[in-house]
Amino acid sequence: MKRQFWIVAILVLALVAAACSSDDSDDTTTTAAAAGEEGETTTTAQEQVSQADLSYGVATHENPGDSSFWGVVAKGAEDAGNALGVSVNVQGSGEVVEQAQIVETFVSEGVDGIVVSLANPEGMTDAVATAINAGIPVITINSGVEVYRELGAITHVGQTEVVAGEGAGLRFNDAGATKVICVVHEEANLGLEDRCNGLEATFTGEVERFNVATTGTGDIAGTSASIQDKLTSDDSVDGVLSLNPDVAIAALDAINGAGSSAQLATFDLSPDVLSAIEEGDVLFAIDQQQYLQGYLPIVFLYLFNTNANTVGGGLPVLTGPGIVDASNAATVKELSDAGTR
Repeated sequence: MKRQFWIVAILVLALVAAACSSDDSDDTTTTAAAAGEEGETTTTAQEQVSQADLSYGVATHENPGDSSFWGVVAKGAEDAGNALGVSVNVQGSGEVVEQAQIVETFVSEGVDGIVVSLANPEGMTDAVATAINAGIPVITINSGVEVYRELGAITHVGQTEVVAGEGAGLRFNDAGATKVICVVHEEANLGLEDRCNGLEATFTGEVERFNVATTGTGDIAGTSASIQDKLTSDDSVDGVLSLNPDVAIAALDAINGAGSSAQLATFDLSPDVLSAIEEGDVLFAIDQQQYLQGYLPIVFLYLFNTNANTVGGGLPVLTGPGIVDASNAATVKELSDAGTR
């Protein structure tokens, strides 16, 4: 009996000690975001050592808070930071001078890596060089697949825009279109021009580039009005390809306002675009999986910093293109509602 008593007593003491240890762990474990702000090293429930002393900057050519597309990119980067226990700061601007200043600020702050989109490579060359000369690894995303190597970036994450445009042209051929306008909403954005180039390469009808850069995504009502005026004045247009999901909805309003029967397709996704595909108002969307363009570079930089890994082998890491149409829109919409597509 005495022996049994001591066994029970020892077990009780062990349980109490474990409970105390669990309470202490709860008091000291913080989220990755909080750890990044305080610069503390934390421990997860699985006893993995966090790398909260690592920080990364993401500089995009649009403000993520103003764009459904770039908001998903930002979420991807932030989710990766939380998963790895590192600090991630996402900022963006539609003005290339301001985007370059964001990169230079990251350099002065001494971040451990920078992710940057290169819609205007010429305007970003000096800022990227400043980062690389400071010994900060750079990964380009979304735009810049043609120049990332010569700028010294360790890899590029995105899609090949010409190939994506070629896919759109083939789809419009299948739909029986004869004249498609390619709606360009930003000046000097090489990626958008490449999308139109790809469309021209495979579409058997006429392609006209229609520039709405003066209104763009900053004035959606103005962009819609311009597209509507075009459709009203030129009834030979039976296809519209937008290069942004917000512009796609503007184009849909324009088609309805003009009483046009033009078929609409777009690059990139949003909940509104996916609903329109389900309802038969948008023919298809080119999906470049922008969540991955935020998530993967943070993982790659983390592995570069902690394990000297490089990814891509001198080639870009492709996230697209994929096609979303009526056959898979419902599935993708559920993910989009969660902010990851």
